[in-house]
Amino acid sequence: MFQYQQRNQYFAQVAGGFEELAEAELNALGARAIRPDYRGFHFKADQETLYRINYTSRLLIRVLAPLITFDCHSDKYLHLTAKKIDWSQFIGTRETFAVNAVTSNTPSLKHSQYAGLKVKDAVCDYFREQTGERPSVDVQNPDLGIHLYVRENRATISIDTSGGSLHKRGYRTATVEAPLAETLAAAIIRLSGWDGERPLLDPMCGSGTLLCEAAMSYCRMPAGHLRDKWGFFYLPDFDTAIWNKVKEKADSEMRPLPDGLLIGSDIDPAAARATRRNLNRLPGCKNAFECGPKDFRQIEKLENTTIVVNPPYGVRLGSRESAEELAKEFGDFLKQRCTGCTAYVYTGDRKLLKKVGLKPEWKHDLNNGSLEGVLGKIDLY
Repeated sequence: MFQYQQRNQYFAQVAGGFEELAEAELNALGARAIRPDYRGFHFKADQETLYRINYTSRLLIRVLAPLITFDCHSDKYLHLTAKKIDWSQFIGTRETFAVNAVTSNTPSLKHSQYAGLKVKDAVCDYFREQTGERPSVDVQNPDLGIHLYVRENRATISIDTSGGSLHKRGYRTATVEAPLAETLAAAIIRLSGWDGERPLLDPMCGSGTLLCEAAMSYCRMPAGHLRDKWGFFYLPDFDTAIWNKVKEKADSEMRPLPDGLLIGSDIDPAAARATRRNLNRLPGCKNAFECGPKDFRQIEKLENTTIVVNPPYGVRLGSRESAEELAKEFGDFLKQRCTGCTAYVYTGDRKLLKKVGLKPEWKHDLNNGSLEGVLGKIDLY
C-alpha cells in the first residue's frame, strides 16, 4: 500500500495569505486532523471527501497524495527509490506524465529542475525495464502529475490528485493582460461576505474573474464544474461510483443567477467583451448580468451595493504615477457618489491602498503569485 492509503492522509497546497480561509474550507468540506505545514495543510480524508475537496474547493491550489517519504542524501538514491515505485498502478506506456519538484535546504539537490529530472528518469527507466517502452512527458496537460518535495534531505513523492492547479476553472476562455488568479478572486469574494442580498459591482472588471467567482459562489456551482479531467482518476483505488455520487450531489445544489445581480464595467471595450464571454460560460448565468464598456467616473450615483475591485497598480499594468492617480480618483468616486455601499479594494501594492484616501475598516494580506497584495474593506455611509 502507498502512504496515502495507509494513513488516509493528503496534503493541500495553499497560497500565502489564504491559510485561515483554506483551513476553514477544508474543515467545512469534511477534512479531518488538519495540520498546518509549509505552504499548506496535511489532512485526513476518505475517498468521498477527497473527491469533494477537489471538485468544490475554491481556495486550494492542489491536493497531493503522498506515495512514499524517505531520507534522501543524493541524486542517485532519489533515482533508485523513485524507480522502485510500481508506476504501472497509475499509468501505462500510452499515457503521459510530468514531474513538478520543489527542493529546499538540501545540498545534494540544490536545483528543483534537476531533482524533477531524476524522478522523470526513474519513471521512464521503470517502464523500460518492465515493458521495453516508456510513457511520454507532457508538461502542459499530462495524464498523471507527479510531485517531488525535498526539504532538509527528507523527500516525499506524491501524486497530484487535482490533475493540475485548481485555479483553472475552465471559464476563462477570453482574457486581458495580467488577469487576477481565480483562487485569489474567490478569496476576495469569500472575505467580502457577499451573499446576493444586494447587487455586486466590479467597475474595473478586466476579464471578469471577480464577477465569475461571485457568480459561482452565489449559484453554488462547484469550482471544478467545467473541468472533465482529475488526477484522482489515475489512483489505483479510484472508485467511479463514489465519484459519481459526489459530483451528482454537488451539481444538484446549483441554482441560476438572478438577472441584474452582478454588474461589471471597464473602460476597455475588449475587457468588457472578455467578461461577458467568460460569464456566459457558466451554467445558469447566460446574459443574467450587466456588463459594458464604461468608465467608473461616468457612474453618477450608487446605493446599497457591494463593490469589489482590483485596480491597476503599476507593477504589471501601466505606470506607478497613473496607478496612484487612478486610486485617488476612485477614492473620490467612493466618497462622493456611493451611499450605503461597501467597497473591497485589492491591490498588489500595499502603499497604493493609502492613495484611495479612505481608511479601511480592516485589511487582509493576500498574495497574488509573487506579489504581496492586500485587500481593504471600506464602508461608505
